[in-house]
Amino acid sequence: MLDNKTVIIIAGPTAVGKTALGIEAAQYFQTEIISADSRQCYKELNIGVARPSVEELAAVPHHFIASHSITEKVTAATFEQYALEKAGQLFQSNDVVVMVGGTGLYIKAFCEGLDEVPEVSQEIREQIIRSYQENGLEWLQREVQEKDPQFYAVGETQNPHRLMRALEVIEATGQSIIDFRTGGKKERPFNIIKIALDLPREQLYDRINTRVDKMMEQGLVEEVRSVIPYKENNALQTVGYKEVFAYLDGEVSLEEATVLIKRNTRHYAKRQLTWFRKDLAYNWIAPEKDQLKSLLNRINKG
Repeated sequence: MLDNKTVIIIAGPTAVGKTALGIEAAQYFQTEIISADSRQCYKELNIGVARPSVEELAAVPHHFIASHSITEKVTAATFEQYALEKAGQLFQSNDVVVMVGGTGLYIKAFCEGLDEVPEVSQEIREQIIRSYQENGLEWLQREVQEKDPQFYAVGETQNPHRLMRALEVIEATGQSIIDFRTGGKKERPFNIIKIALDLPREQLYDRINTRVDKMMEQGLVEEVRSVIPYKENNALQTVGYKEVFAYLDGEVSLEEATVLIKRNTRHYAKRQLTWFRKDLAYNWIAPEKDQLKSLLNRINKG
């Protein structure tokens, strides 16, 4: 057993300041960071996923950053295996590992494991993605409500990724994705301490808006243009990319695309907060170094 080993998780909504405080925590314990972000792992994506800067990546070794290609299938199960193996390697020389990210399902997979859900063919997945792109969220909601009312009654009905996942499972197996959920939690041979960051809503939204403006200045449109051949890949069904694809397709103006990115990012941040608040194990703090330092001192003293 590695019961003297600890993973400190720093989570929270997009743009709240997780990267900076994650680096602070890793430097405090002289350790390394495993990213728990489902988009920063793609080497082709940088600006639109707010990948840590060159300076930030140099300050502390990061893992699961630019580690995969958008042509690869990366799932929560992929992350679970990757992160457990990496944590095991890091524990050989460190008592503490820091995990930083906002993808709640990835963090849950690492902490508790995942239920076994059957594989879905690429053909079914791509057809659902195309239909969603052509018909929008309301179509997706109607499809799931009709075909998997069991999931629709309890699932995240504003989250297209969850809806598409539910739809592909029912299409492939004839069973609701709910039927595959056992609710069992795997035991991990290390301690887990969860920290979540939050800000007053207006302040968080200001950060989001500023970040999006900065992304546009840094060349988000050109980054999105460079991945047009892969626009149907699951990796690109995400805020920041789908809106710029719409601009490049002539469906909206650049100004409208920017407004949509800000709005959809705010909605995403709200969903993240809802997810993390369901887990009562999180210690909530403001993204300030003094608050983090105080909490880390208490953790260090046991």
